[in-house]
Amino acid sequence: MTEASITATPLPDIQSTGDGRKVAINKVGVTNVRYPISLRTPGKGKGNEFIHTVATINMFVSLPHDVKGTHMSRFLEVLNEYHEELSSDALPLVANRMKEKLESEDAYLELSFPYFVDKKAPVSGQSGKLDFDVAFELASNGTDDFVMTLKIPATSLCPCSKEISDYGAHNQRCDMTVKVRMAEGVHLWIEELFGIVEQCASTQVFSVLKRPDEKWVTERAYENPKFVEDIVRDLAVALNNDDRIVWYQCSSENYESIHNHNAYAFIECDKREE
Repeated sequence: MTEASITATPLPDIQSTGDGRKVAINKVGVTNVRYPISLRTPGKGKGNEFIHTVATINMFVSLPHDVKGTHMSRFLEVLNEYHEELSSDALPLVANRMKEKLESEDAYLELSFPYFVDKKAPVSGQSGKLDFDVAFELASNGTDDFVMTLKIPATSLCPCSKEISDYGAHNQRCDMTVKVRMAEGVHLWIEELFGIVEQCASTQVFSVLKRPDEKWVTERAYENPKFVEDIVRDLAVALNNDDRIVWYQCSSENYESIHNHNAYAFIECDKREE
């Protein structure tokens, strides 16, 4: 057999063969894909700017009961088509392309990545980068369902400790997690949601603090004590007051400094049912 005839021989496509077990698969695809992405941010000037980060991406489609397997390489081919900008606005385009290329009725995208905002210290004005975790989830199966998640660090101070102590009060770091669905046709910047969420703790955290800043943060937390219950209720009030948000889950996990356990609270609300 010549080299030319070997090259011309088609390779078998096992994935496209039939399957007799008659069991459909809800999600099949690739996970833990590390990929550079560029996200639009609200620019300081007239136009938008971009932030560059690395996302961990999961990509799935559904598989009919009579098809043996999906074509895994096609997920990465689709991803490479949208490498220049992978924002929340672009996710429906990516999902539709996945459905087209993988011949599926459903597509699912999950992106998680670190995000950075510029924050100035409250007194000295020293500037630094503060990082937090962001996730995008899109389910495309007749309609597009998009959920954005932010996990934001902050500080809490115990009201009980302050009340019963002759001086001082114990405080701790906390992680506030918010998941939101937006109204149709509405856009909500990551930075905007971040600004809403971080105001609901006893005080914010900063990447750079000089001594006057540390004094401000310490005193601010002492003046604004909050249980974990207070934090999630304040989060709920803030999210209820934003008409762009139609559904949310909010929680706080407070990493206790005088207990060997954490405190946690959670609220879910669907405004569309009210």
